[in-house]
Amino acid sequence: MNSLNTTGGASAAVESVPLLDLQAQYETIRGEIEPVIREVCDSQYFVMGPRVKELEERIAAYSNARHGIGVSSGTDALLVALMALDIGPGDEVITSTYSFFATGGVIARLGARPIFLDIEEDTYNLDSDCVRRFLSEEVELRDGVPIHGRTGGSVRAIMPVHLFGQMADLDSIRALATEYGLAVVEDAAQAIGSESSSGERAGSSTDIGCFSFYPSKNLGAFGDGGMCVCNDDELAERLRCLRLHGAKPKYYHSMVGGNFRLDAIQAAVLLVKLRHLDAWTAARQENAARYDGLFAGSESSIRTPVTRPGNRHIFNQYVIAVDDRDGLQAFLKSRNIGSEVYYPVPLHLQECFADLGYEEGDCPVAEHAAAHSLALPIYPELSDAQIDFVARSVMEFVGG
Repeated sequence: MNSLNTTGGASAAVESVPLLDLQAQYETIRGEIEPVIREVCDSQYFVMGPRVKELEERIAAYSNARHGIGVSSGTDALLVALMALDIGPGDEVITSTYSFFATGGVIARLGARPIFLDIEEDTYNLDSDCVRRFLSEEVELRDGVPIHGRTGGSVRAIMPVHLFGQMADLDSIRALATEYGLAVVEDAAQAIGSESSSGERAGSSTDIGCFSFYPSKNLGAFGDGGMCVCNDDELAERLRCLRLHGAKPKYYHSMVGGNFRLDAIQAAVLLVKLRHLDAWTAARQENAARYDGLFAGSESSIRTPVTRPGNRHIFNQYVIAVDDRDGLQAFLKSRNIGSEVYYPVPLHLQECFADLGYEEGDCPVAEHAAAHSLALPIYPELSDAQIDFVARSVMEFVGG
Protein backbone atom coordinates (compact mmCIF):
# COMPACT_ATOMS: atom_id res chain seq x y z
CA MET A 1 0.00 0.00 0.00
CA ASN A 2 1.28 3.50 -0.82
CA SER A 3 2.22 5.07 2.51
CA LEU A 4 0.79 8.40 1.35
CA ASN A 5 -2.67 7.03 2.06
CA THR A 6 -1.92 6.75 5.77
CA THR A 7 -1.83 10.53 6.24
CA GLY A 8 -4.41 11.62 3.71
CA GLY A 9 -6.43 13.71 6.13
CA ALA A 10 -3.47 15.67 7.42
CA SER A 11 -2.02 16.16 3.94
CA ALA A 12 -5.32 17.52 2.64
CA ALA A 13 -5.13 20.38 5.16
CA VAL A 14 -1.82 21.68 3.74
CA GLU A 15 -2.34 24.79 1.62
CA SER A 16 1.24 25.74 0.74
CA VAL A 17 4.82 24.58 1.14
CA PRO A 18 7.58 27.14 0.54
CA LEU A 19 10.92 26.01 -0.82
CA LEU A 20 12.53 27.40 2.34
CA ASP A 21 11.02 28.87 5.50
CA LEU A 22 13.63 30.84 7.39
CA GLN A 23 10.97 32.48 9.55
CA ALA A 24 10.06 29.07 10.97
CA GLN A 25 13.69 28.48 11.87
CA TYR A 26 14.03 31.91 13.42
CA GLU A 27 11.06 31.38 15.70
CA THR A 28 12.81 28.40 17.30
CA ILE A 29 15.99 30.36 18.13
CA ARG A 30 14.71 33.94 18.50
CA GLY A 31 15.43 33.90 22.23
CA GLU A 32 19.07 32.97 21.61
CA ILE A 33 19.68 35.23 18.63
CA GLU A 34 18.33 38.56 19.79
CA PRO A 35 20.54 38.85 22.92
CA VAL A 36 23.76 38.25 20.94
CA ILE A 37 22.76 40.85 18.36
CA ARG A 38 22.20 43.34 21.18
CA GLU A 39 25.62 42.46 22.58
CA VAL A 40 27.25 43.28 19.25
CA CYS A 41 25.34 46.56 19.07
CA ASP A 42 26.32 47.46 22.63
CA SER A 43 29.98 46.67 21.92
CA GLN A 44 30.00 48.67 18.66
CA TYR A 45 32.60 46.15 17.41
CA PHE A 46 31.17 45.27 14.02
CA VAL A 47 34.02 43.92 11.86
CA MET A 48 36.24 40.96 12.79
CA GLY A 49 37.07 40.77 16.51
CA PRO A 50 36.59 38.11 19.21
CA ARG A 51 33.33 36.68 17.89
CA VAL A 52 34.85 36.07 14.47
CA LYS A 53 37.87 34.43 16.09
CA GLU A 54 35.62 32.14 18.16
CA LEU A 55 33.60 31.19 15.10
CA GLU A 56 36.79 30.43 13.17
CA GLU A 57 37.97 28.11 15.92
CA ARG A 58 34.62 26.33 16.18
CA ILE A 59 34.11 25.89 12.43
CA ALA A 60 37.67 24.58 12.08
CA ALA A 61 37.07 22.08 14.88
CA TYR A 62 33.68 21.09 13.44
CA SER A 63 35.34 20.47 10.08
CA ASN A 64 38.34 18.63 11.57
CA ALA A 65 40.71 21.29 10.24
CA ARG A 66 43.45 23.23 12.04
CA HIS A 67 42.59 26.72 10.83
CA GLY A 68 39.47 28.71 10.05
CA ILE A 69 39.63 32.05 8.25
CA GLY A 70 36.37 33.98 8.24
CA VAL A 71 35.58 35.95 5.10
CA SER A 72 32.81 38.07 3.66
CA SER A 73 31.02 35.44 1.52
CA GLY A 74 31.30 31.97 0.05
CA THR A 75 32.31 33.53 -3.25
CA ASP A 76 35.11 35.45 -1.55
CA ALA A 77 36.22 32.26 0.20
CA LEU A 78 36.77 30.66 -3.21
CA LEU A 79 38.38 33.81 -4.58
CA VAL A 80 40.84 34.31 -1.73
CA ALA A 81 41.69 30.58 -1.75
CA LEU A 82 42.81 30.81 -5.37
CA MET A 83 44.63 34.06 -4.64
CA ALA A 84 46.51 32.35 -1.81
CA LEU A 85 47.68 29.75 -4.32
CA ASP A 86 48.91 32.52 -6.69
CA ILE A 87 46.55 31.46 -9.45
CA GLY A 88 46.23 34.08 -12.19
CA PRO A 89 46.68 34.79 -15.90
CA GLY A 90 48.07 31.84 -17.84
CA ASP A 91 46.83 29.35 -15.24
CA GLU A 92 43.96 26.90 -15.55
CA VAL A 93 41.69 25.35 -12.91
CA ILE A 94 39.69 22.15 -13.44
CA THR A 95 36.19 22.29 -12.01
CA SER A 96 32.61 21.11 -12.40
CA THR A 97 30.38 22.65 -15.04
CA TYR A 98 27.32 22.02 -12.87
CA SER A 99 27.42 24.47 -9.99
CA PHE A 100 26.52 27.97 -8.85
CA PHE A 101 28.19 30.60 -11.01
CA ALA A 102 30.75 31.60 -8.39
CA THR A 103 32.64 28.33 -8.93
CA GLY A 104 33.66 29.36 -12.42
CA GLY A 105 33.40 33.09 -11.91
CA VAL A 106 36.19 33.37 -9.34
CA ILE A 107 38.60 31.57 -11.68
CA ALA A 108 37.83 33.97 -14.51
CA ARG A 109 38.03 37.02 -12.22
CA LEU A 110 41.66 36.21 -11.53
CA GLY A 111 42.43 36.04 -15.24
CA ALA A 112 42.77 32.25 -15.14
CA ARG A 113 40.94 29.80 -17.40
CA PRO A 114 38.27 27.46 -16.02
CA ILE A 115 38.30 23.94 -17.41
CA PHE A 116 34.69 22.78 -17.14
CA LEU A 117 34.21 19.02 -16.95
CA ASP A 118 31.17 16.77 -16.68
CA ILE A 119 29.52 15.30 -13.60
CA GLU A 120 28.46 11.95 -12.21
CA GLU A 121 24.93 11.01 -13.17
CA ASP A 122 23.87 9.94 -9.68
CA THR A 123 25.52 12.48 -7.35
CA TYR A 124 25.82 15.50 -9.71
CA ASN A 125 29.39 15.93 -8.47
CA LEU A 126 32.51 16.35 -10.61
CA ASP A 127 33.26 13.05 -12.38
CA SER A 128 36.79 12.01 -11.49
CA ASP A 129 36.91 9.83 -14.61
CA CYS A 130 36.43 12.97 -16.70
CA VAL A 131 39.26 14.63 -14.79
CA ARG A 132 41.45 11.60 -15.43
CA ARG A 133 40.69 11.62 -19.15
CA PHE A 134 41.36 15.33 -19.45
CA LEU A 135 44.71 15.05 -17.69
CA SER A 136 45.83 11.96 -19.59
CA GLU A 137 44.64 13.07 -23.04
CA GLU A 138 45.07 16.85 -23.05
CA VAL A 139 47.79 17.63 -20.53
CA GLU A 140 51.51 16.95 -20.85
CA LEU A 141 54.21 17.42 -18.26
CA ARG A 142 56.92 19.82 -19.40
CA ASP A 143 59.78 19.95 -16.92
CA GLY A 144 57.31 18.69 -14.35
CA VAL A 145 54.74 21.40 -15.11
CA PRO A 146 51.32 20.21 -16.38
CA ILE A 147 50.57 22.11 -19.59
CA HIS A 148 47.26 22.06 -21.42
CA GLY A 149 48.29 21.12 -24.93
CA ARG A 150 45.45 22.94 -26.68
CA THR A 151 45.81 26.29 -24.89
CA GLY A 152 49.35 26.29 -23.57
CA GLY A 153 48.05 27.16 -20.12
CA SER A 154 49.53 25.82 -16.91
CA VAL A 155 47.05 23.56 -15.11
CA ARG A 156 47.36 24.51 -11.44
CA ALA A 157 44.44 23.17 -9.44
CA ILE A 158 41.29 21.09 -9.24
CA MET A 159 38.19 22.59 -7.62
CA PRO A 160 35.61 19.86 -6.91
CA VAL A 161 32.15 20.95 -5.78
CA HIS A 162 30.35 19.06 -3.02
CA LEU A 163 26.99 19.71 -4.62
CA PHE A 164 23.68 19.64 -2.75
CA GLY A 165 25.36 18.46 0.47
CA GLN A 166 27.32 15.36 -0.54
CA MET A 167 31.08 15.18 -0.92
CA ALA A 168 32.68 14.54 -4.28
CA ASP A 169 35.06 11.62 -4.85
CA LEU A 170 38.06 13.21 -3.15
CA ASP A 171 40.08 9.99 -2.99
CA SER A 172 40.33 9.83 -6.78
CA ILE A 173 40.69 13.59 -7.17
CA ARG A 174 43.51 13.83 -4.63
CA ALA A 175 45.34 10.94 -6.30
CA LEU A 176 45.20 12.73 -9.65
CA ALA A 177 46.26 16.00 -8.06
CA THR A 178 49.27 14.32 -6.49
CA GLU A 179 50.24 12.67 -9.78
CA TYR A 180 50.16 15.97 -11.67
CA GLY A 181 51.30 18.29 -8.88
CA LEU A 182 48.01 20.16 -8.57
CA ALA A 183 46.42 21.93 -5.63
CA VAL A 184 42.89 20.98 -4.55
CA VAL A 185 40.37 23.59 -3.39
CA GLU A 186 37.03 22.29 -2.18
CA ASP A 187 33.93 24.27 -3.06
CA ALA A 188 32.03 23.12 0.03
CA ALA A 189 29.56 26.00 -0.01
CA GLN A 190 26.64 23.58 0.31
CA ALA A 191 28.33 20.91 2.39
CA ILE A 192 29.43 21.97 5.86
CA GLY A 193 29.50 18.87 8.05
CA SER A 194 29.23 16.40 5.18
CA GLU A 195 31.53 13.38 5.34
CA SER A 196 33.06 10.84 3.01
CA SER A 197 32.79 7.10 3.61
CA SER A 198 36.21 7.23 5.27
CA GLY A 199 34.99 9.81 7.79
CA GLU A 200 36.72 12.85 6.30
CA ARG A 201 34.72 16.04 6.68
CA ALA A 202 34.30 18.54 3.88
CA GLY A 203 37.19 20.97 3.82
CA SER A 204 39.55 18.96 6.00
CA SER A 205 41.67 16.88 3.64
CA THR A 206 42.78 19.16 0.79
CA ASP A 207 44.69 22.42 0.48
CA ILE A 208 41.73 24.68 1.25
CA GLY A 209 38.03 24.12 1.89
CA CYS A 210 35.55 26.92 1.27
CA PHE A 211 32.16 27.37 2.97
CA SER A 212 29.27 29.75 2.39
CA PHE A 213 27.01 31.11 5.13
CA TYR A 214 24.45 32.60 2.76
CA PRO A 215 21.07 32.62 4.57
CA SER A 216 19.67 29.69 2.59
CA LYS A 217 22.53 27.36 3.53
CA ASN A 218 22.22 24.72 6.26
CA LEU A 219 24.31 27.06 8.42
CA GLY A 220 23.11 30.45 7.26
CA ALA A 221 23.92 33.93 8.51
CA PHE A 222 21.69 37.01 8.54
CA GLY A 223 23.44 38.16 5.37
CA ASP A 224 26.56 37.13 3.51
CA GLY A 225 29.48 35.31 5.11
CA GLY A 226 31.96 32.58 4.37
CA MET A 227 35.02 30.75 5.62
CA CYS A 228 38.14 29.01 4.42
CA VAL A 229 39.55 26.08 6.39
CA CYS A 230 42.95 24.49 5.96
CA ASN A 231 45.66 22.58 7.80
CA ASP A 232 48.79 24.37 6.58
CA ASP A 233 50.03 27.10 8.94
CA GLU A 234 51.73 29.17 6.25
CA LEU A 235 48.76 28.98 3.89
CA ALA A 236 46.39 29.97 6.69
CA GLU A 237 48.46 33.03 7.49
CA ARG A 238 48.50 33.98 3.82
CA LEU A 239 44.71 33.74 3.71
CA ARG A 240 44.41 35.94 6.81
CA CYS A 241 46.68 38.53 5.23
CA LEU A 242 44.90 38.53 1.88
CA ARG A 243 41.47 39.16 3.45
CA LEU A 244 42.86 42.41 4.92
CA HIS A 245 44.13 43.92 1.67
CA GLY A 246 47.37 41.96 2.02
CA ALA A 247 48.41 44.02 5.05
CA LYS A 248 50.59 42.69 7.86
CA PRO A 249 50.97 44.65 10.06
CA LYS A 250 48.27 47.23 9.40
CA TYR A 251 49.15 49.64 6.58
CA TYR A 252 52.15 47.53 5.49
CA HIS A 253 51.27 45.53 2.39
CA SER A 254 53.40 42.59 1.28
CA MET A 255 50.83 41.58 -1.35
CA VAL A 256 47.65 42.85 -2.98
CA GLY A 257 44.64 41.35 -1.26
CA GLY A 258 41.07 42.51 -0.84
CA ASN A 259 38.44 43.48 1.70
CA PHE A 260 37.16 40.01 2.57
CA ARG A 261 36.45 40.55 6.27
CA LEU A 262 33.63 38.85 8.16
CA ASP A 263 31.24 40.98 10.20
CA ALA A 264 30.97 40.38 13.94
CA ILE A 265 27.18 40.32 13.86
CA GLN A 266 27.23 37.46 11.36
CA ALA A 267 29.71 35.56 13.51
CA ALA A 268 27.51 36.03 16.56
CA VAL A 269 24.46 34.70 14.73
CA LEU A 270 26.40 31.76 13.30
CA LEU A 271 27.77 30.80 16.71
CA VAL A 272 24.19 30.40 17.92
CA LYS A 273 23.12 28.47 14.85
CA LEU A 274 26.15 26.19 14.93
CA ARG A 275 24.84 24.71 18.20
CA HIS A 276 21.74 23.53 16.31
CA LEU A 277 23.39 22.44 13.06
CA ASP A 278 23.61 18.70 13.72
CA ALA A 279 19.98 18.56 14.84
CA TRP A 280 18.92 20.45 11.72
CA THR A 281 20.99 18.11 9.57
CA ALA A 282 19.34 15.10 11.18
CA ALA A 283 15.92 16.60 10.43
CA ARG A 284 16.88 17.16 6.80
CA GLN A 285 18.06 13.56 6.57
CA GLU A 286 14.78 12.34 8.05
CA ASN A 287 12.82 14.45 5.59
CA ALA A 288 14.88 13.07 2.72
CA ALA A 289 14.26 9.52 3.93
CA ARG A 290 10.51 10.22 4.06
CA TYR A 291 10.54 11.52 0.49
CA ASP A 292 12.56 8.46 -0.58
CA GLY A 293 10.04 6.11 1.00
CA LEU A 294 7.04 7.86 -0.50
CA PHE A 295 8.52 7.97 -3.99
CA ALA A 296 9.65 4.35 -3.72
CA GLY A 297 6.04 3.38 -3.08
CA SER A 298 4.96 4.73 -6.45
CA GLU A 299 5.34 3.36 -9.94
CA SER A 300 6.50 6.67 -11.37
CA SER A 301 9.80 7.45 -13.07
CA ILE A 302 11.13 9.85 -10.43
CA ARG A 303 14.87 9.71 -9.90
CA THR A 304 15.63 10.49 -6.26
CA PRO A 305 18.95 11.56 -4.74
CA VAL A 306 21.65 8.92 -4.36
CA THR A 307 23.78 8.85 -1.22
CA ARG A 308 27.01 6.96 -1.71
CA PRO A 309 27.51 4.17 0.87
CA GLY A 310 29.03 5.50 4.08
CA ASN A 311 28.70 9.17 3.12
CA ARG A 312 27.09 11.74 5.39
CA HIS A 313 24.78 13.67 3.08
CA ILE A 314 23.53 16.88 4.71
CA PHE A 315 20.85 17.62 2.08
CA ASN A 316 21.34 21.29 1.44
CA GLN A 317 18.95 20.44 -1.37
CA TYR A 318 16.78 17.43 -2.18
CA VAL A 319 16.94 17.17 -5.96
CA ILE A 320 14.84 14.84 -8.08
CA ALA A 321 14.87 14.34 -11.84
CA VAL A 322 11.81 13.83 -14.04
CA ASP A 323 11.12 13.86 -17.77
CA ASP A 324 8.96 17.01 -17.82
CA ARG A 325 10.73 19.13 -15.22
CA ASP A 326 9.32 22.47 -16.34
CA GLY A 327 5.80 21.08 -16.43
CA LEU A 328 6.22 19.67 -12.93
CA GLN A 329 7.51 22.96 -11.59
CA ALA A 330 4.53 24.81 -13.03
CA PHE A 331 2.17 22.22 -11.56
CA LEU A 332 3.76 22.54 -8.11
CA LYS A 333 3.53 26.32 -8.32
CA SER A 334 -0.20 26.00 -9.02
CA ARG A 335 -0.46 24.18 -5.68
CA ASN A 336 1.63 26.78 -3.83
CA ILE A 337 4.58 24.39 -3.53
CA GLY A 338 7.99 25.97 -3.85
CA SER A 339 10.73 24.43 -5.98
CA GLU A 340 13.91 25.55 -7.69
CA VAL A 341 16.04 24.60 -10.67
CA TYR A 342 19.68 24.14 -9.65
CA TYR A 343 20.96 24.90 -12.32
CA PRO A 344 19.23 25.67 -15.64
CA VAL A 345 22.41 26.39 -17.64
CA PRO A 346 25.70 24.55 -17.03
CA LEU A 347 28.69 26.84 -16.71
CA HIS A 348 30.31 25.73 -19.97
CA LEU A 349 27.25 27.04 -21.85
CA GLN A 350 26.95 30.38 -20.05
CA GLU A 351 27.17 33.35 -22.41
CA CYS A 352 30.05 34.97 -20.54
CA PHE A 353 32.19 31.87 -21.14
CA ALA A 354 31.46 31.62 -24.86
CA ASP A 355 35.05 32.57 -25.70
CA LEU A 356 36.26 29.34 -24.08
CA GLY A 357 34.87 27.44 -27.05
CA TYR A 358 32.54 24.95 -25.38
CA GLU A 359 29.53 23.65 -27.28
CA GLU A 360 26.34 21.81 -26.50
CA GLY A 361 27.11 18.14 -26.04
CA ASP A 362 30.52 18.70 -24.45
CA CYS A 363 29.16 17.80 -20.99
CA PRO A 364 26.08 15.67 -21.72
CA VAL A 365 25.38 14.50 -18.18
CA ALA A 366 25.34 18.05 -16.82
CA GLU A 367 23.24 19.24 -19.73
CA HIS A 368 20.70 16.50 -19.05
CA ALA A 369 20.63 17.38 -15.35
CA ALA A 370 20.08 21.04 -16.19
CA ALA A 371 17.00 20.09 -18.19
CA HIS A 372 15.47 17.54 -15.82
CA SER A 373 16.40 18.23 -12.19
CA LEU A 374 14.26 20.03 -9.61
CA ALA A 375 14.85 20.81 -5.93
CA LEU A 376 11.97 20.19 -3.52
CA PRO A 377 11.50 21.66 -0.02
CA ILE A 378 13.78 19.88 2.48
CA TYR A 379 14.23 22.37 5.36
CA PRO A 380 14.18 20.96 8.92
CA GLU A 381 10.88 22.53 9.99
CA LEU A 382 8.80 20.72 7.35
CA SER A 383 5.93 18.71 8.76
CA ASP A 384 5.18 15.16 7.64
CA ALA A 385 1.92 16.46 6.19
CA GLN A 386 3.80 19.00 4.08
CA ILE A 387 6.21 16.37 2.79
CA ASP A 388 3.33 14.06 1.97
CA PHE A 389 1.55 16.86 0.12
CA VAL A 390 4.64 17.63 -1.97
CA ALA A 391 5.31 13.97 -2.76
CA ARG A 392 1.69 13.25 -3.63
CA SER A 393 1.60 16.27 -5.93
CA VAL A 394 4.81 15.22 -7.70
CA MET A 395 3.50 11.69 -8.22
CA GLU A 396 0.14 12.93 -9.40
CA PHE A 397 1.83 14.98 -12.10
CA VAL A 398 4.17 12.24 -13.32
CA GLY A 399 1.46 9.60 -13.15
CA GLY A 400 2.70 7.53 -10.22
